[in-house]
Amino acid sequence: MKMLIIPDVHLKHEMFQKATLLMEQGVADQTVCLMDIPDDWGKEKDVNLYIETFDAAIQFAKDFPNTLWCYGNHELSYQWNKYESGYSNAAKYDVQKKLLELRLLLMEQQSLQYIHRVDNVIFAHGGLSQTFVELFVPSKQQNDLDEVIKTVNNLGLEEMWCDISPIWFRPQYSPLRLYEPSGSRVLHVVGHTPVEKIIRHENFISCDVFSTDRTGTPIGTEEFLLLDTITWEHSGVKI
Repeated sequence: MKMLIIPDVHLKHEMFQKATLLMEQGVADQTVCLMDIPDDWGKEKDVNLYIETFDAAIQFAKDFPNTLWCYGNHELSYQWNKYESGYSNAAKYDVQKKLLELRLLLMEQQSLQYIHRVDNVIFAHGGLSQTFVELFVPSKQQNDLDEVIKTVNNLGLEEMWCDISPIWFRPQYSPLRLYEPSGSRVLHVVGHTPVEKIIRHENFISCDVFSTDRTGTPIGTEEFLLLDTITWEHSGVKI
């Protein structure tokens, strides 16, 4: 299956408009959004921008109901009242309200989770580490990919709010390896960590190429990852 991956959004509502145009052109069969919809450098008081971005996400979810959504740390910081960088007290109520609206829209399809799997590709905001699986998944289930994902998707604040969880892990810089069941090959697709270009390193692809630095200067190429979940062939695509 050909997947179009929308990486970290961070108040760039136009990303959903661009993804819509690409999907209307038929570039992919399905989309995955790695989220981090709210928060960006110096935008904490621009409440209207928060609302506009969530409205764009909600409209995209309506237009493309088979889209998969992976919680980011920035959504969960509002859901769980955990302060972090970029957190907006001014937009807090609106983020919580809009996030609830999105959750209710996606609840029936169970398409909003920490982790999604398509074929042997795992999608998560930060990445699923082997250490995290060993800590929180019963040993008898650790080689069953579907059971691992099911177990992790049912965890809560106490387990998830740590550096090695799927919403925080950064395999780009960590000595910890990504999860892989014994005897199987899986590919991890992650965002969370800004990179200059879409890169594949061993068993993961890093695609957060829309983020900016503190001055608002783009860090990456601002293109979407296009991935074949069977062959693992990938490329970048943009309008």
